[in-house]
Amino acid sequence: MLNYIWLGLIVVAVIVGGVEGRLKEVADKSFEMATTGVTIAISLIGIMALWLGVMRLAERAGLVALLARVLRPVMRRLFPDVPAEHPAMGSMLMNIAANMLGLGNAATPLACAR
Repeated sequence: MLNYIWLGLIVVAVIVGGVEGRLKEVADKSFEMATTGVTIAISLIGIMALWLGVMRLAERAGLVALLARVLRPVMRRLFPDVPAEHPAMGSMLMNIAANMLGLGNAATPLACAR
């Protein structure tokens, strides 16, 4: 569904740019923003790799499972459909902790580590 929304926005931008006689500006700005998007994505690779590594180390050391076991009563109330021993509990807990600490983008790899 989101793909259709983005496609609609792009089509509307091209149509309005063509009607207004500013199609060149629309094309130039789209290439400029594509370059900006790639630059941002590449700059985030380092921090995402760091937090994925931290998560993997914590997982292998058993810290994630220990933390999930300690906070199991709270997590069971927040997520009643997830089994208590499911590995996703640890990932969800790390994601919540990263968000509470204001780590923003670092929360994404922590949730996707499994």
